[in-house]
Amino acid sequence: MTQIIDRTVLFADLRGSTALYETLGNAEATAVVTQSVALLARVIESCGGSVVKTLGDGLMAIFSQPSDAVRASDEMHDSLERISARSRDSEGGSQSRPALKLQVGLAQGEVIEMAGDYFGDAVNVAARLLDHAGDNETLATVTVLDGLDNLDRSRFRSLDRLQLRGRVEPVYVHLLETHRFGDTAATAYGDLLRAPEPEGIRLVWLEPVVLGRSPQATYCIDDSRVSRSHARVDWNGGTFQLTDLSYNGTYVRFAGDSEVVSLRRGTCTLHGSGVIGLGSPPIDVTAPSVRFEVMKFADTQPQPPPDA
Repeated sequence: MTQIIDRTVLFADLRGSTALYETLGNAEATAVVTQSVALLARVIESCGGSVVKTLGDGLMAIFSQPSDAVRASDEMHDSLERISARSRDSEGGSQSRPALKLQVGLAQGEVIEMAGDYFGDAVNVAARLLDHAGDNETLATVTVLDGLDNLDRSRFRSLDRLQLRGRVEPVYVHLLETHRFGDTAATAYGDLLRAPEPEGIRLVWLEPVVLGRSPQATYCIDDSRVSRSHARVDWNGGTFQLTDLSYNGTYVRFAGDSEVVSLRRGTCTLHGSGVIGLGSPPIDVTAPSVRFEVMKFADTQPQPPPDA
């Protein structure tokens, strides 16, 4: 029987399995991925959701309430991080086994239920959000936030409008900010750390900086190699994080280093200074590029004139 219902759609995807297969071999890596997807499914069911289908390294699920989907996202991230922490402990802190990273997309709206599967715009949007999610991130549409209470809603911050693959109109997207298992940063969800006496206060703009071809981008670069929303710079955990959101990739060359870091839906920490290439490596003289410099607080202070 076919029926139209209002639901929250969740897509979850595990990334990093390629490195896992290379490191552990086919049999062990398959077992790790399969067990991890099964863990995600158990978390979803414990939060009141229903797993519609598994999709290789991920799954699709349906929830009646957006708040349950957000809670499931939190618990999935935490569960995977606990497993990674136990694995590192058992290996004596070794980093030889690559960790799986989780991306989650949430969308709310009418869906068509047919023979145990679901179809509709909310399904398509939730799936496409995974293209823009960074490692261990949860992205949600504004319609998901509309169904949350004030406390849950306050944990999201706007990424403005993103152009999703296959859609004509952009979608308003929000990023879930939350305390993860093992975090050491001081947040509302963990113990505050003792800090030295402050020397001043820094006010941080909470919106991320988006580089892209769209007129709505924070930094607009008009070049055919640049996606509409190509890359994003976030302030996270005391560092600036650059995340690729594009089809052609984002490339970073740090000053004093000839190596070029290639980001394909990945994230790296910006430090020092260097050049960001959008859609082409910065060694290409025609590449659309942005120079950056990460400054310390002292660098922004006026310096006394030199002695005469």
